Amino acid sequence: MYQFWVSICFPKSYHSNLNRDNTLMVKQQNNDNNLHHVVIVGGGFGGLYAAQKLGKAPVKVTLIDKRNFHVFQPLLYQVATGGLSPADISSPLRALLSKNKNTEVLMGEVTQIDPERQTVKMRYREIKYDSLILATGVTQKYFNNNWEEKAPGLKTIENAIEIRRRVFIAFESAEKEPNPERRKDWLTFVLVGGGPAGVELAGALAELAHGTLKEDFRNIETSEAKIILLQGPQYILPAYPPHLSLKAQKSLEKLGVTVKTGVRVTDITGQLVTYRDGDTLEQIRTRTVLWTAGMKASPVANMLADCAEAQLDKAGRVIVEPDFHLAKYNNIFVIGDLAHYPDGKGAILPGIAPVAMQEGEYVARLICKRLQKRPLKPFKYVDWGNLAVIGKHQAVVDMGWLKLSGFLAWFVWLFIHVFYLLEFDNKLIVMIQWAWSYFTESKGARLITTPGKDPEIELEDDHETIIYQAASVQASNVS
Repeated sequence: MYQFWVSICFPKSYHSNLNRDNTLMVKQQNNDNNLHHVVIVGGGFGGLYAAQKLGKAPVKVTLIDKRNFHVFQPLLYQVATGGLSPADISSPLRALLSKNKNTEVLMGEVTQIDPERQTVKMRYREIKYDSLILATGVTQKYFNNNWEEKAPGLKTIENAIEIRRRVFIAFESAEKEPNPERRKDWLTFVLVGGGPAGVELAGALAELAHGTLKEDFRNIETSEAKIILLQGPQYILPAYPPHLSLKAQKSLEKLGVTVKTGVRVTDITGQLVTYRDGDTLEQIRTRTVLWTAGMKASPVANMLADCAEAQLDKAGRVIVEPDFHLAKYNNIFVIGDLAHYPDGKGAILPGIAPVAMQEGEYVARLICKRLQKRPLKPFKYVDWGNLAVIGKHQAVVDMGWLKLSGFLAWFVWLFIHVFYLLEFDNKLIVMIQWAWSYFTESKGARLITTPGKDPEIELEDDHETIIYQAASVQASNVS
């Protein structure tokens, strides 16, 4: 309304200002079109750190992700066991990049890459790029078995919420299950994979069952819950020195976790997990199986193999050049878990957050240096070590020159994980939550919220019911 009256009362001035504003907008659009356009696919650690590094550079940045938030993956197990809420370890991508005026964030999925035309195609639009950074990470690998529905992994917030649902439904179902044998099935939790995620999840489940929940139920003793960790190699945490792996195993066993190493799962059917231990096949009855073993590259890797002749390793990761570009296209970069990058010691860099962070920042610097036509020193990963928490006061830390276990390692783990949370609000909330949990052994996010069928407690069949009723009558007569 204000603009309408201004246009009536001062027509010349109004239209003059309008023309000037339109001219400025056209100039701004032309300037943006002339900028080097960096498209980043994936808002994990690698993609986010690359975008943040490019925030002040004379480039245009577009970040594409299927979700509108960044998740701090090392703490997913805390969401899965009710220690933290999803929002505590997540941050909206737009909020994280809001101060980067050269950056736009698009929620969507890349369905096609055309290296010759330098475009990425989404379902609703096509975007041209000058440099393309791919950081789409990995997913769980089930070794050619269709076990995803039976044994969810722990790679996304959705995975963590689904695990939380299954874990707490197991306790709720055990509480109302009249059959003792079936109740044992509900109170048996099998975890496949003894890497950091598996160890941390097993420890958190043990603390949940044997501590947090012990006063909450009336018909079951949650401390009788069995947590069984199955690991293929001879040691859990195989990336750590053997003596730290053994300490971690002893800490888990002290919490009540049964650790079986050197075994291989061969089948998950119904309520049975079958595994091979040497020449012997063993079976475990359970209603809850969780998967933290193995990983495979995201579908983007196969997309690159088809359209850009990229070479893939056995895990499906993309083999990259020393500065992370593809062999055939030096303006397409692959970083993070998706990249196969030698560590200089005969292995490849591990798929952990610090690696992705450093790679993202390096590629961002490399793009800026190329625009300035200046060289950049070769990438060198600074290894700050590995950390894994087992439970309260129990963790292991391997920094190469310093190896810790027990309370001091646990304190280091706490400090580093809070430090790397991206937003101040998250840091504050997580510190308060952990302090509360430390003193009360309470976990406040024990919610069953995701859509899913509440397991129906099946009564015994007719034959078993007759026996059950007869036994009840006999017991009442005796009394």
